[in-house]
Amino acid sequence: MIKIFADAEELNRFAAEKFVEIANAAIRSGGRFTVALSGGSTPKSLYQLLSSDEYKKKVDWSKVFFFFGDERNVAPDDKDSNFRMADENLFTPLRISEENIFRWRTEIGDAEITAVKYESAVWNFFENKNKTNISADDSDYPCFDLILLGMGADGHTASLFPFTEALDEKTTIAVANLIDELETTRLTLTFPVINHAAKVIFLVKGADKAEALREVIQGEFQPEKYPAQAVKLRKGELLWLVDGQAAALLDD
Repeated sequence: MIKIFADAEELNRFAAEKFVEIANAAIRSGGRFTVALSGGSTPKSLYQLLSSDEYKKKVDWSKVFFFFGDERNVAPDDKDSNFRMADENLFTPLRISEENIFRWRTEIGDAEITAVKYESAVWNFFENKNKTNISADDSDYPCFDLILLGMGADGHTASLFPFTEALDEKTTIAVANLIDELETTRLTLTFPVINHAAKVIFLVKGADKAEALREVIQGEFQPEKYPAQAVKLRKGELLWLVDGQAAALLDD
């Protein structure tokens, strides 16, 4: 489903209401809410809204467990850190316990080791401690209640960039992904776990995303070129929240 909003403010408010709705439903049914956050600039205003006086009492935050869909391989206090952005705009204002936050341990320095440790932390939380031979069709992956995703102007999502090795990962749920174009390595969840989520929400804002969004939503299926196309949930609900600028090139 795609919902188009007049501006970012309207989009953020809908996203906040949806977040609260999904969180409370998960807490009622299972006693907890698990969410993998998106990084970058797009979700920052959403996090600020959720931690505002208007929203902060609408969720029992002690029962929310936060993960990250991807991370830059920088120190957790670096200005480019997804964790730092979420910490400043969501965790600290809401006084979230450290026990409820599962971040990539980038201070290790070695991206490959960080990815292995993150995968282990995710499996352990979801009580799947001995998964060693998972098939691509296995339904027993960790199932997040919600994964928030963004999309870049090149069609990437999380840190699954065009023509990178991680796009072809079929079993491992967290990897270090070499991105030659940026001359860096990013840490990211992979499509197997993303596509097993109960719900995924894309947040897409800005005119620079318009061309890629058109290709992802209405173009030929080319997930190597436009990785966001590979988000196809096995059973869950996929929702695109898009502002008018990003939606400008979509056919009616």
